[in-house]
Amino acid sequence: MISCESIFTHQERVAPLQIIALNGAEKLAAKIDKHLVGWAKNAGLNHDTFLTPVKCPRFQSGDAKGMILSSVRGGDLFILVDVGNYSCTYNLFGYENHMSADDHFQDLKRIIQAAGGKADRINVIMPLLYGGRQHRRSYRESLDCACALQELQSMGVSNIVTFDAHDSRVQNAVPLMGFDNVMPYYQVLKALFNNFPDLKPDRDHLTIVSPDEGAINRNMYYAEALGVSLGMFYKRRDYSVVVNGRNPIVAHEFLGNEVEGLDVFIADDIISSGESMLDIATELKKRKAGRIFAYATYPTFTNGLAAFDKAYEDGLITAVFGTNLTYRTEELKSRSWFYEVDVAKYIAYFVASMNHDISIANIIDPHEKIKALLANR
Repeated sequence: MISCESIFTHQERVAPLQIIALNGAEKLAAKIDKHLVGWAKNAGLNHDTFLTPVKCPRFQSGDAKGMILSSVRGGDLFILVDVGNYSCTYNLFGYENHMSADDHFQDLKRIIQAAGGKADRINVIMPLLYGGRQHRRSYRESLDCACALQELQSMGVSNIVTFDAHDSRVQNAVPLMGFDNVMPYYQVLKALFNNFPDLKPDRDHLTIVSPDEGAINRNMYYAEALGVSLGMFYKRRDYSVVVNGRNPIVAHEFLGNEVEGLDVFIADDIISSGESMLDIATELKKRKAGRIFAYATYPTFTNGLAAFDKAYEDGLITAVFGTNLTYRTEELKSRSWFYEVDVAKYIAYFVASMNHDISIANIIDPHEKIKALLANR
């Protein structure tokens, strides 16, 4: 594996590296920058920061403008945006208004416009893909994600880096633009085993369960990497009714081996209301499963935490893991059942390798790292 220090020392960079953090993504960007600065200094390069300051001030009417506060001429820009950060606010006609995904996406376009074509290359790191859950059309519906990607391509964006896309096939909308859908498998398993060292990753003690058919690929990888069995739930929905924008789930049906006495790991891309995850945990407990560990790349908990608090108290779930790729409330981070998966270093690897035109595969091999992790247990 090539070290990042050797990349900074021996590899030619595409252009001077510059990182731009949009509103709400500053904390994650600071962590990424810290890794990059450390690697650069270990390679003998003097960099205090790679961060480039920006602002997107708004008028009382809600109109806004993007401002880059230092030169980006000839730079290799990496713009980090968290479209899921609803904690960001602005003043709208005297009212405090929370930024939506639409607001964040518009700010992203404003900063791209502010660069004015002066940058050597523009890359967008958008962990939570804008419109990613509206990835396909049913009847007369919009195709938000595909249109957004095409719009970014038309504005001169060269590469998109996202994490655990709801459906990565949306990249077919921009076949000539770089699109990396990154899965933090190693980081998740490292956090799981570090926090629960008694967990035994073998067929006699652990099984992987996919919460639905859409999540089967990510759970299949965990099962193959750990050498354990895989089960799956599928959702029976009532397609004659739409509630809160979706067809309600009638029942969860299980396909797989017996789970009695086994610890269960369930991976999904997002925990929104959390109803499905708790329904699945209930069904597994009916089948006498042991501890249940849930993971979601984006733990948004749109309906609050009360249901998961009760599930934890009742012994229904043992732990929930989630990344720092999108906004998490302080209440969530304080819960004893929640464990955070830090992905900042992983992103820093990508930024360093892309900035020096190094193959991502040569930098990170999740399977080999997972094998090493299991060998050290």
